[in-house]
Amino acid sequence: MKLILAAPPALALRSLCSLATALLLILAGTNVRAAEKPVEADVIIYGGTSAGVAAAVQLHRMGKSSVIIEPSQHLGGLSSGGLGWTDSGNKAVIGGVSLEFYKRVKDEYDKEVTWKWQDSEDYSRYSPEAEAIWVFEPHIAERVFNNWVKETKTPVYLGERLDLKDGVTVEDGQITEIRMESGLAFRGTIFIDTTYEGDLMAKAGVTYTVGREANDLYGETLNGVQKARTISHQFEHKISPYRIPGNPSSGLLPGVHGDDPGEDGTGDHRVQAYCFRMCLSNHPENRVPFPKPEQYDPERYELLARVLEAGWDRVFQKFDVIPNRKTDTNNHGPFSTDNIGMNYDYPDGDYETREQIIEEHRNYQQGLMWFLANDTRVPSEIQTRIRQWGLAADEFQDNGNWPHQIYVREARRMVSDFVMTELHLRAKKPTPESIGMGSYNMDSHNVQRYVTEDGYARNEGDIQINPGGPYPVSYRAIVPPKKECENLLVPVCLSSSHIAYGSIRMEPVFMILAQSAATAASQAIDNKIAVQDVKYEELQKKLLEDGQVLEYSGPRRQPRVGIDPKSLDGIVIDNTEAKVNGLWQHSTSSPVFIGVDYLHNEEYGSPEKSVTFEFLVPQEGEYDVRLGYPSNPNRASNVTVDIESKTGKSSTNVNQKKTPPISNAFVSLGAYEFSPKSPGRVTIQTENANGYVIADAVWIVRVDADENK
Repeated sequence: MKLILAAPPALALRSLCSLATALLLILAGTNVRAAEKPVEADVIIYGGTSAGVAAAVQLHRMGKSSVIIEPSQHLGGLSSGGLGWTDSGNKAVIGGVSLEFYKRVKDEYDKEVTWKWQDSEDYSRYSPEAEAIWVFEPHIAERVFNNWVKETKTPVYLGERLDLKDGVTVEDGQITEIRMESGLAFRGTIFIDTTYEGDLMAKAGVTYTVGREANDLYGETLNGVQKARTISHQFEHKISPYRIPGNPSSGLLPGVHGDDPGEDGTGDHRVQAYCFRMCLSNHPENRVPFPKPEQYDPERYELLARVLEAGWDRVFQKFDVIPNRKTDTNNHGPFSTDNIGMNYDYPDGDYETREQIIEEHRNYQQGLMWFLANDTRVPSEIQTRIRQWGLAADEFQDNGNWPHQIYVREARRMVSDFVMTELHLRAKKPTPESIGMGSYNMDSHNVQRYVTEDGYARNEGDIQINPGGPYPVSYRAIVPPKKECENLLVPVCLSSSHIAYGSIRMEPVFMILAQSAATAASQAIDNKIAVQDVKYEELQKKLLEDGQVLEYSGPRRQPRVGIDPKSLDGIVIDNTEAKVNGLWQHSTSSPVFIGVDYLHNEEYGSPEKSVTFEFLVPQEGEYDVRLGYPSNPNRASNVTVDIESKTGKSSTNVNQKKTPPISNAFVSLGAYEFSPKSPGRVTIQTENANGYVIADAVWIVRVDADENK
């Protein structure tokens, strides 16, 4: 293995900080030298992420030479950068090199010396009998990656960044050479872009996109702006976004924009939020107090102070515990580690722009932890618990114990002849030429924080919908259009819509796709053909021999997507259009509901609340008023519902324990006279309710119309 420490000036400080890592690699057999001529190999891998290492391992096993070029000073990307709580989905479809990685991590935890801060038997997610472990410390993952490239004798060039101006030479549809900012050049037969940003892909002239597509582009339902569906990590109380609460003229608080958020289902340029996956420790001997950033601005956390004051207290929900009394700390709630709206310029940004964004995110997140631990606006019980935690002293020691990799959840995405979409993940369209499988939720973090029409802060973009089960990823999604480039594979920034990428973008899947890309690269070299011309039958055979899982025959569950109100005749008022009084919880847990979700009153015996559905009929007449709700034994049997019609106000009780008789979704409250001159109203009350109260939808149908039962 060769390690070149000729880092560009912008990386000089980081190179010095990484001296300890470099020395360890030297002692392990690394030859440090300066290259005088272009480095040549069968395959050039740009990006030392988990995918880059997986590709190199597979190429070595297929007898092909490769090199890894990594812009930072560390291998493993997010897997060694803090994301130790693996988003694995259905583990039955993780095979090949990807599964081997988690087995090798388990081998490290089978060593008694690894358990420095905790006894192994005290950690519930470790079992000596298990073949793999799916949660781990960052430095353990990095050790596995470093050992892997040493075993395979793969040359690794750290601190080398692609020249973004003219660093990619393409001749006759093929990349012939790539050059780094340092002047170092690389030549190969095949190139694989395994970066999170897709720089090599973009600079090779391959078509790509950034942001969210409109739903109608690919016939999806979960893409584009999603105001109505954003129910998780959402403000549960009415929080003013203005510097002086309720006073728009005082200006907006940091992190909130005053522009039009867009209409549901429309595309935009915005990118889901990034954060650092912090590794925290509560062991007194391994805990570093949260540092106060030099550019600390307490006003950045005023919105959080108001959320806490309103009673929200789930700060610790995503302190996911990994071995040795540490955490992989992720975003949770309306205001957390995600720096919403501050990364739009990252995907297409130059290195200076990206470094500014990374530094801004670091300041924001360090300031967040400082605020929680020290600001008097934080409730004392939360502050006391926060102070029991700190940065893990034995992690990221060359970077102030801060993760060296920001969580780039999404950047560029290739647009090839085949695009993975929501329809493929849900098995509504066939996916040809499987090279591996994904299974995780279609998961987008919030994309923007805006001001509602009635003047309150609201997040938008968070979607968490299960596709129904594992799904294949097509080989055609990792190769560019042949007319654009014939010798490039892109297993990370692959051809996918925004919402489909939200599921595919998991570290185990990246390693799966990278192994398959490396296999295809080897076969393309052997047959002297373009990557687009690799015969799938031969590729499939080799992938199966090497342990890849290409199909799944187990059960699929029906995704919980509500009845479309537009599919019903008459007037349908969904809870998203209703006037809500008090705190209600959004949910999609029941198998049948209307629209994107329904509301429930959180806790039995909670304070009196109400939801009012208002409507205007098109003409005078008698209308059947139907109340929609998903039934359950824990519901109230005495829900009070008020109906305001032309003749006045009346009330009735509804037993929400019982399944509604109309399409298992609605119950008739009776026929009432309404006039187009004044609105009708249906109000659900929680007063004296003896169980959970549900507010889902109201359906108004003329009595002489088709009942649609």
